[in-house]
Amino acid sequence: MTTFALSATELAAAIRAGKLSASQAVQDALARIARLNGRINAFTRVLADEALHSAAQVDAGLARGMDMGPLAGVPFAVKDLFDVAGQVTTAGAAIRLRSPPADADAAAVERLRAAGGILVGTLNMDEFAYGFVTQNVHFGTTFNPHDTARLSGGSSGGSAASVAAGMVALALGSDTNGSVRVPASLCGVFGLRPTHGAVPLEGTFPFIDRLDTVGLFARSVADLRTSFSVLSGAAVEVGLPGAARAARLGGWFRHGADPDGLAGLDAAAAALGAIDVVDLPLAALGRSAGFLITAFEGGRRHQASLSTHAMEFDPATRDRLIAGALLPGGLLGDAERAAALFVAELEAALETYDLLLAPATPSPAPSIAEGTLWMNGEAVPARANLGLYAQPISLAGVPVLTVPLARSGRLPFGIQLIAARGREALLFSAADALVSAGAAAFSWPVLAEASA
Repeated sequence: MTTFALSATELAAAIRAGKLSASQAVQDALARIARLNGRINAFTRVLADEALHSAAQVDAGLARGMDMGPLAGVPFAVKDLFDVAGQVTTAGAAIRLRSPPADADAAAVERLRAAGGILVGTLNMDEFAYGFVTQNVHFGTTFNPHDTARLSGGSSGGSAASVAAGMVALALGSDTNGSVRVPASLCGVFGLRPTHGAVPLEGTFPFIDRLDTVGLFARSVADLRTSFSVLSGAAVEVGLPGAARAARLGGWFRHGADPDGLAGLDAAAAALGAIDVVDLPLAALGRSAGFLITAFEGGRRHQASLSTHAMEFDPATRDRLIAGALLPGGLLGDAERAAALFVAELEAALETYDLLLAPATPSPAPSIAEGTLWMNGEAVPARANLGLYAQPISLAGVPVLTVPLARSGRLPFGIQLIAARGREALLFSAADALVSAGAAAFSWPVLAEASA
């Protein structure tokens, strides 16, 4: 059985039914990582011995007739800011390599393991999760499996790329300002930023407390639904009755976006009956507020280390953190007041509509060499602009599901499905509807197909 192409739910079902062993699934995943990671650079650490030991335990439990969980035997990996017992949590920073190993797993890792998942490694990221490109001076660039000359997105680029390439079926990431949604869009996978606080953050290296959210990557909606239920500790309703009131976000969320991507978004919107276009005039203000809150709080979080070990930071991270640390104290209050205005505007829209649609990124994956993307016929820096449509939404703490449009033969492009707090089930149902309508789909990268 070819295991890499199976979704997490399919793989777990085959293992529970005795058609496949957890040990074989993990061996296949490790072999695939060995074949592909040299070209993609998604993994910072492969935990082969530990994974094989865990898989043997799952197999032994199943042989005794035990219920080993909904993810029994499924290989997964985690962004290197989740604590893994016995390992140093680097958060993408060389300065962290001197830190002691974690005493215990992060809560999210522990819950996936308790559901039968097998941790096979940790994944590359932007240093301290401050970026949208996963270009890391210490651990290297993570390359997009659809075209290794292009960016994978960030800061959870290793997580998205590992799932897109079939090295694992599931990966954990984090989303502060779009760090799940951006790489999910560029790598063509499903990515969930849950309601802020729905999944415990204990054991994750922090960035911005009021924005940090544990996120998920998968190649199917069913995998996200099952995994979110495990992580949140709550059952997720399937097949919600009735049609959701849906609309497209206009203005800021369409200005400068790739025309072909917008056409795909509009086709997806039509499949959901989203005829109306809603403008959020304060979106630009919200984005500026999120930018300043991140710079201010990030700079102060790392101020002590910057004062003593500045030259050990990734220069792209260091310069922005120093700039944030120098912002005047009163600016945070102004930014929070501006954020509140945008959040009120978004929440009002979500009272009228159950579901809002917007691009996840302005364009498909930009070239690494050029480092730019095109907006309104102008080349603009990719690092500063990939999160334009994601960052404002983070301020409201609402759940967002990035769905890859059906674009066979073209670079991936994802759209955001946005709902009110606690309405993840609606997002899963809407994503299912888009897949059934042929408007959304995961497509295997040519690199991954050639390595089957």
